[in-house]
Amino acid sequence: MCGRARCTLRADDIPRACHRNDVPVRTVHMDRYSPSYNVSPGHNFPVVRREDGGDGDGVVLHCMIWGLVPSFTKKTEKPDHYKMFNARSESIYEKASFRRLVPKSRCLVAVEGFYEWKKDGPKKQPYYIHFKDGRPLVFAALYDSWENSEGEILSSFTILTTSSSSALRWLHDRMPVILGDKGSIDTWLNCSSSFKFDDVLKPYEDPDLVWYPVTPAMGKSSFDGPECIKEIQLKSEGNNLISKFFSKKGIKEEQESTIEEKNSSAETFRIDPTKSLKKETDTEDNTAISSITDKGGQDSKSITIHSEDEDTAKCQVKRDYEAFKAGLEPMTDNTVKQCTTPARKKGNVKSAGDNQPTLLSYFGKN
Repeated sequence: MCGRARCTLRADDIPRACHRNDVPVRTVHMDRYSPSYNVSPGHNFPVVRREDGGDGDGVVLHCMIWGLVPSFTKKTEKPDHYKMFNARSESIYEKASFRRLVPKSRCLVAVEGFYEWKKDGPKKQPYYIHFKDGRPLVFAALYDSWENSEGEILSSFTILTTSSSSALRWLHDRMPVILGDKGSIDTWLNCSSSFKFDDVLKPYEDPDLVWYPVTPAMGKSSFDGPECIKEIQLKSEGNNLISKFFSKKGIKEEQESTIEEKNSSAETFRIDPTKSLKKETDTEDNTAISSITDKGGQDSKSITIHSEDEDTAKCQVKRDYEAFKAGLEPMTDNTVKQCTTPARKKGNVKSAGDNQPTLLSYFGKN
C-alpha cells in the first residue's frame, strides 16, 4: 500500500516528471499546494490529468485531495479520505467506485519517494523508498468529484496498488503502481477506455528502486521537514550482537561448571572410593559390600565382594564333607562349576540311578 509520500517538487517540475514537456499545461487550485516531506491522506496533492472532453495533448495540473470521495456520496455525509486513499488494481473493474472512473478519469501522481512500514511485533519501522538516481516516481491513479451540501465541489483521487515486487516483499505485500517509463505513462493517461491496462498495472521489478530506514517520528502526519528522509541506524542490530555475546558467555560458564563438577567427583572417588560405590544400585545378580580396614597405622583399603563366588565356596565345603564321609576323592573343579548357587544345587540332586556312592550306601555297608 501507499499511505505516506514525499512531494517537494516545484509546480512546473511535476508535468516534466510525467514526460509532459512540450504540451499545454493548465493549472487548477495550485495555490492550495504546499510541498511536504510527509504527505498523508486528506492533504492537497497535485496530479496530472487530461483536459475534460479534450482529444488533444493538453493536460491539467490539478491540486486535489488525497483520498477518493465518490461522486455518489451523500451531500450531507462527512468525507472520509482514509477510506479510499488506495485502490487495488486487480479489482478496479469490479467495484463501482472505481469501474466508472477507468474510462475517462485516469491521472498521474508524481512524488520523490514514499514510505512503508515494517512490522516487528508491536513496533513498526518506517522505510523511505525512492529511485537511486533521485528522479521522481510516477504513480497510476484515479480521480472523481463530489459536491457537498454547501455546493462546494471537492476533487479527490486514489493511488492504485499492486502486489509487491520480489525485492520489496520482505517489507510489505503491496506497493503502488509505478509507471517507470514514458511508454507506460502515455498508455495510462492517453489510451482509450477499451484498452486493457494489465501490462502497466504490475509490480515494478527494476533494481533502481532503493530504500533505507528513517525515524519513526515521521509516523505523525504533523512531523515534517528533511528529518523525515534522514537515514538512521537500526538499534536492533546492536542488540542482536549484545544478545549473542551474553549467550556465548552463558554457554561458556555452563561448560566450565560442568568440568568443575566432573573434576570434583573424580577427586572425591580418589580420596574415598566407598562414597562413590555406595551410590551404585544393587541388582539381583550383583550385590557389593565395601569396607575399609586400617592395618599397621597405614590406611589400607580393601573391598570384600559377596557374590556367587561365596555361594560356590560354601557348596564346595559341603560337597567335600560328603565326599570324605563316602571315602572318595575331593570333588574336581568341573563338579564345582556345576554348583554355582544353592538354588541351582537343588536342581542338580543325583537320582537313584547314578553310580556315585551316597551316605545311605555307606551306612548300609556298616
